[in-house]
Amino acid sequence: MAMIDLDKMLAKVKSTQWSLSDIDWDAPGADLITEEQWPKLKDFMTDLMWIEHVGARAFAAMAKKAPTDTLREIYTYFHAEEQRHANVEMALMKRWGMLDGDELPEPNINLRLIIEWLDRHSDEVPVYVLGTVVPMLEIALDGALCKFLLDTVDDPVCHQAFEKINDDESRHLGVGFSVMEMQGHGATYIKTVEMAAQIANPRVILGIASYFPLLNKMRDNVVAMGLSEEKLYACMEKFEKIGGRTREGRSNPWFQIIKFHSRWMVDRNNKFYHVPVDALVKATSYIPRKLLPAVPSWVKELTYEPTA
Repeated sequence: MAMIDLDKMLAKVKSTQWSLSDIDWDAPGADLITEEQWPKLKDFMTDLMWIEHVGARAFAAMAKKAPTDTLREIYTYFHAEEQRHANVEMALMKRWGMLDGDELPEPNINLRLIIEWLDRHSDEVPVYVLGTVVPMLEIALDGALCKFLLDTVDDPVCHQAFEKINDDESRHLGVGFSVMEMQGHGATYIKTVEMAAQIANPRVILGIASYFPLLNKMRDNVVAMGLSEEKLYACMEKFEKIGGRTREGRSNPWFQIIKFHSRWMVDRNNKFYHVPVDALVKATSYIPRKLLPAVPSWVKELTYEPTA
């Protein structure tokens, strides 16, 4: 399968932009959220919204170090699209009576730690590191979390909104996997040495220490809500299949390490991995929120208002 033409992709991204004002937020269907669904759905939407905004910050960092002007512009659009997705999810929460006034939903402590790490260090992390992590997260978001939401929520406005979101995500994935293959060109030995150097980077180690417990917590939360583990396995298999479809993709050492990590993360029987990471989840739960710095300014760009 040939890599996509990034110039054509940029033109397509520009021609498919949309806004929250394209959706009728007062249309019937909000009352289809049941009392039983409401509490867990509020927590789910809060997490989903913050994951989208975390993705936006990652794309902003990738745009700064993109190897070509075309890719830089694509990532800049993707940054704005992820922010829009977060705003859509806030608008749905407002529609369903889950927000009071201008309240901003509070991220869980593990998401808060990732936000802090991204704000401090993501601009200094090489683009090929984020360029491999982001497609794995997006395939889980698109293939598991969003699909699970649409399977459990009957509100037609939610379905209309996520049809637009999923179209955007399909382009994000197309570019993400193509860039992973681009990063697989060249001497594998050199790329492996570069990867080892990055893993030893204190910034990356700190990011891993925040990233692993976040994934474990999110994994267990969505399974507790009713998402089958089989669907999580299917998402990771899709990541492996698409990411490893070419020799270049398979020779990307970051693809290999993310592939194996995703297998360990979804498999609760892997005690070697889950026992220490669960301990990290428990340890982070004891961090007092008052000890965390104020949320970064880019968080304030979140809004449920249906602006253009």
